[in-house]
Amino acid sequence: MIFGRRTSDDDTVVDMLAAAIRRDISFGVLRPDQKLKIEALRQSYGGSNHSMRETLRMLTAEGLVEALSQRGFRVTSATEEDLRDILLMRLETEKLGLRRSLADGDVDWESRVVAALHALTRAEAEVQANPDDFTALAWDEACRVAAEALISACGSPRLIEMAGKFYSQSRRFRLALLREGQIDFPARLARQEKLREAILARDEQTATRLLEEDIRADVGI
Repeated sequence: MIFGRRTSDDDTVVDMLAAAIRRDISFGVLRPDQKLKIEALRQSYGGSNHSMRETLRMLTAEGLVEALSQRGFRVTSATEEDLRDILLMRLETEKLGLRRSLADGDVDWESRVVAALHALTRAEAEVQANPDDFTALAWDEACRVAAEALISACGSPRLIEMAGKFYSQSRRFRLALLREGQIDFPARLARQEKLREAILARDEQTATRLLEEDIRADVGI
């Protein structure tokens, strides 16, 4: 074989490492522009040199980590310009995915959306009542699942993958707003309820407008 292939065990280790580092980038444990040294990461997260390099390559493809020419890796920057560029891409991909899902989604899609938004409502109530790292992580995951459900009937795996990539890049901005107490949860709840109603009514104009408002509020713009 010219090209080697990772075993399933390798895949599992890399996926676990990636999830842990992705979480710590999102929660600000690993700071923007921070250099990522293989040995230091291994001491914190485990894994071999090979699995950690594979992990960093995966996170580089997702846009959370940047490869430095001959100098290793670092966490990508998080400037205002970065945020606006991520916002642009989230709006383009998620609104397109929602429009296509509204056109082609069936009752099963509607059920996924309703269930995901209901779970998000519960997670938001819990993170407000007890805002610790555990509830913040659960809320963050509920946000991701809801965003994915909205576009899950778009019929394009590549669009879903691209939207997920830019969504992941925006997580640290949303979690920073949570840490700073700058999220208007009553407004989010009202907006998400209207979004659910618009989706069930197949009202594309209202649904995409509400989605854009939600994405903008998600990153504080």
